[in-house]
Amino acid sequence: MWSMSLAHGQNAALDRELAAVAHDPALPLASLSVLALRAGQVDYSYQTGLRQLDRPATGVGPDTLYRIASISKMVTAMGVMKLIEQHKLDLDTDVSQYLGYPLRNPGFPEREITLRMLLSHTSSLRDGAGYYWAGEQPIRAELTRGTPSMWSSMAAPGQFFTYANLNWGVIGTVMEQVTGERFDLLMQRLLLQPMGIHGGYFPPSFSDAELDRLATLYRKRSTDTEVWDSQGPWIAQVDDYRSGRPLSALPASYQPGQNATLFSPTGGLRISAQGLGQLMQMLLQHGQYQGRTILQPDSIRLMFSQQWLFDGRNGDTEQGQYGSWGLGSQRFGRLANGRDRLVEDATFHAVGHLGEAYGLLSTFAVDLERGNGMIVLIGGLGRDPALHPGQYSALTRSEERILTALYRHITRPPRPEPGR
Repeated sequence: MWSMSLAHGQNAALDRELAAVAHDPALPLASLSVLALRAGQVDYSYQTGLRQLDRPATGVGPDTLYRIASISKMVTAMGVMKLIEQHKLDLDTDVSQYLGYPLRNPGFPEREITLRMLLSHTSSLRDGAGYYWAGEQPIRAELTRGTPSMWSSMAAPGQFFTYANLNWGVIGTVMEQVTGERFDLLMQRLLLQPMGIHGGYFPPSFSDAELDRLATLYRKRSTDTEVWDSQGPWIAQVDDYRSGRPLSALPASYQPGQNATLFSPTGGLRISAQGLGQLMQMLLQHGQYQGRTILQPDSIRLMFSQQWLFDGRNGDTEQGQYGSWGLGSQRFGRLANGRDRLVEDATFHAVGHLGEAYGLLSTFAVDLERGNGMIVLIGGLGRDPALHPGQYSALTRSEERILTALYRHITRPPRPEPGR
């Protein structure tokens, strides 16, 4: 399935372009793994760099697992759609009914909050009070104490888009409540295991082989400051398990439905470019993968359909990064100024998600109509990306160069013949 179909010379040219980006002295990358699909099939794969930078034998491959940050949200949303198909969840039901206690914005106590709002970042939840709580404290205590920084005081649920990681802590907890299953194990059962995808949301449960394939994420920045040193050493940020297996922070008394933030439905999925390619193929095959039905076609259409569109005043676009949203998915290239696009060609539209955390930058973008898609996993940055902003988007310049190269060589639709 992973054989390449391009002529060798064309592949070599793209290899050189990507190598130039990854090893650019101005902004070097710790590692890079990309995959591109054309007409529904894997057409190109490229990797460079090391999983652990002090171990020369740990070269990155298409099966190297990365903590993919917020692309995890889109994968979590696939699990939600599966539970909707099973009639265990409904998009427009008050989630208080699932949680077993009222979830209300203190400023708008009469307004229900639904899964549709949580999945489209219009719930009025905010990240100001945090979105991860360790230990045995149930998330209920945090969600019901009325902390002002946890809620919008200006917009009622359903009225305003603000990207908030906390939405996914609530979503994961709801998923646990209606199934009685731990979030990480539930996602294995619903999605990852049926597709033969390695990795998951909880590294302490990984096999030794999976941990060996896991990439450490790096920056040339200390883990507790914002100070970059481009001339200094690479510093491991997360998933550095060279000294032993990861320890579980899960309380022995944990019961599903208490606090799914422990598994980071918002950003904690470890998966490879190859695994993301399998998910992309499933979407392009209308929910089918190797003869199994993973999702119904209607679920896929609904998940990527527009739930929110910026009208100039109904949301925070974060400097143009967000223009349109589905259910756990971003819709790229919808803003008039183009800052939410991915490639230099402003006519390219796609759906998917971006990720950024601990030095990682990630992209999952698919044109569902034409069957073309791009997956990019960057394992760390050697210099402050703010010094190298994108020229035509809200991305970094490295991301622009990688995505536009993939688009030009692999995923760009064929030009119409003269006279047509």
